[in-house]
Amino acid sequence: MQQIAEGVYIESAYPGVKVGLVAGGEKVLSVDWPLRVEDGRAWLAQMGQLGRPAYVVLLDHHPDRVLGARALDLPLMAHHRTRTMMSSWSDTFKGNTHPRGSACDRIKRVTGVGRAIPTLTFSEVLSLYLDGEVIRLLHRPGPTPGAAWVEVARRGVLFIGDTVTVDAPPFLSDADLEAWLQALDELRQSPYQEYMLVSARDGVIDRQAINRMARFLRKVEVRVRRLLADGREGQLERVAVELAEDFAAKGAALERDVLRLRVGLQDMLKRLRPPDD
Repeated sequence: MQQIAEGVYIESAYPGVKVGLVAGGEKVLSVDWPLRVEDGRAWLAQMGQLGRPAYVVLLDHHPDRVLGARALDLPLMAHHRTRTMMSSWSDTFKGNTHPRGSACDRIKRVTGVGRAIPTLTFSEVLSLYLDGEVIRLLHRPGPTPGAAWVEVARRGVLFIGDTVTVDAPPFLSDADLEAWLQALDELRQSPYQEYMLVSARDGVIDRQAINRMARFLRKVEVRVRRLLADGREGQLERVAVELAEDFAAKGAALERDVLRLRVGLQDMLKRLRPPDD
């Protein structure tokens, strides 16, 4: 576990997402949760060394960050649209049935998914108090309709979930590109110019990563428009390979990136095409 500011930590040892921890007085809050149940137990023990585990905030509904929470007896918090999307899932998850280029693809079968559905939700902003430490949960759609940030203002730290990815392409299946670009623009402005930004996939990121992500999303927007205009989904593989070049992965990592982009683009097209197409 790495301390990045007073009372703020991240853990990079688990597959899926890099989980965060905020300690305020005697209580601690987890930002996201490890994918595997055994890793969740280890993370809970680490939290207990710094205080009493009190809350878990899920930054969106991606299986990498929510499935492990099904075995957890703590209040789960998220945006209400995250809860809505998770409520529509089957209670059994099989990651290898519909691979998406993520850590959850390795899961053959888990049950009890309904136990991971958040019990506490918010709409736009929620202020949470941890023994005097003020934590704000902010709705910032883009990667998903219910994507959220966690702001620890006194520490100058902002957990931004999947709003920025560095080493691998983002997940696009539920993306709203216009809202996503607006969120990136907000990160360039005060007060967040002075904040430490924590990506759920890459940990602490530099400011240039924001601009690189914005350029990539604009490129995605252009490619999606062309695919819609042409009406030929046979081009999806070629476009996915082309977009994956922005991340310079090789071997198995490149295959993962291409799969992630192909699935994401396919899902975007399904949502954007007129019903009679």
